[in-house]
Amino acid sequence: MNILVLGSGGREHTIAWKLAQSDNCRNLFVAPGNSGTASIATNVPVNVTDFKAIKEIVLNNNITMVVVGPEDPLVQGIHDFFLDDEALKNVAVIGPQKAAAELEGSKEFAKEFLYKHNIPTAAYKSFNAKTVEDGYTFLETLKPPYVLKADGLAAGKGVVILENLNEAKAELKAMLVDAKFGNASTKVVIEEFLDGIELSCFVLTDGKNYKILPTAKDYKRIGEGDTGLNTGGMGAISPVPFADGTFMAKIKDRIVEPTIKGLQKDNLPYKGFVFIGLIKVGKEPYVIEYNVRLGDPETEVVLPRLKNDLVEVFQAVANQTLDTVTIEIDERAATTIMLVSGGYPEAYEKGKEISGLDAIEGSIVFHAGAQEKDGKIVTSGGRVMAVTSYGETYKEAIKKSYQNIEKLHFDKMNYRNDIGFDLD
Repeated sequence: MNILVLGSGGREHTIAWKLAQSDNCRNLFVAPGNSGTASIATNVPVNVTDFKAIKEIVLNNNITMVVVGPEDPLVQGIHDFFLDDEALKNVAVIGPQKAAAELEGSKEFAKEFLYKHNIPTAAYKSFNAKTVEDGYTFLETLKPPYVLKADGLAAGKGVVILENLNEAKAELKAMLVDAKFGNASTKVVIEEFLDGIELSCFVLTDGKNYKILPTAKDYKRIGEGDTGLNTGGMGAISPVPFADGTFMAKIKDRIVEPTIKGLQKDNLPYKGFVFIGLIKVGKEPYVIEYNVRLGDPETEVVLPRLKNDLVEVFQAVANQTLDTVTIEIDERAATTIMLVSGGYPEAYEKGKEISGLDAIEGSIVFHAGAQEKDGKIVTSGGRVMAVTSYGETYKEAIKKSYQNIEKLHFDKMNYRNDIGFDLD
């Protein structure tokens, strides 16, 4: 079959890399793609939310499956767009419909869903510009630190954690009254702070059946020891060492099962990945957030551990026959380290030539913010490349990634040296 992947990051390069290994994939297209996808697929210069242009690509290239990488097209209803179009309705779309994508599109919607289905999560209340004074009062009832979340999509930057009550009140005003995050912060969710260690659980569902994929843990802060500004992710590890059988049983029984059943009960049509952001408090799992697609850079460690033919798995999702699939997982650990542009996540320069790619041995390099220009690979984003390695242990895998990173270079290249530091 001919397949189209939507997106341009490391996640999409990894998805394309995995799909390209299948005998069931004849022609692979990525829109808009990057320098990594260009080497294994045909890049199409189209924006992921330009549904009309995507329709043209699908019809002109006889595409029968579309895999949606990022959240924006899902929240904007690309799956519904296909179902409502006579020429597209038989194309398989991997990703939930718009109503279900609100689990990521609105923090308030997600919290209401969690409470409704008795899924463990932090206590919360939501506020708007008219109720900002009530928000101040609610903050006074909480103990620090204070967690404020912009309700809508804010490109991973809409969550703020502050120690000082007055700073939290000022931040609430900045979000609601001064529209710090634009439309994303017309509502703000204030949550009780949960103290623990985070991890991610990935579930694939066809709307009826589901499969739990390997766990992963990513590292969001730019600085070592998890300090500094939040980023899209600086590295990841799979599996998560502390997620043993007992803990995974709690995740399955208390979180995954009620989530999938809740989607069905609430008539939220879902064919795709459910990313469940979790925190382990003591010995108990709580949900921090839902995402309605794979995470990045977690994809770069989760999919390399999947032994299955990904096209066959996605076909089962489309046909609602996921119960007939046995998921096979590579027992080895996988780790990824993200190379970023100097200055990221704040201002950074683009167009820096990347050298050393030919020297990589024993690791896989997934391109993210990188493009080919005049025969050279140059930086085009903040997060540039993810260097993924396998190992018998995560420490062995990390060591391999760092050894290969020493062979890579671009001007002002930055990365964290301590991925996995908190797992000893």
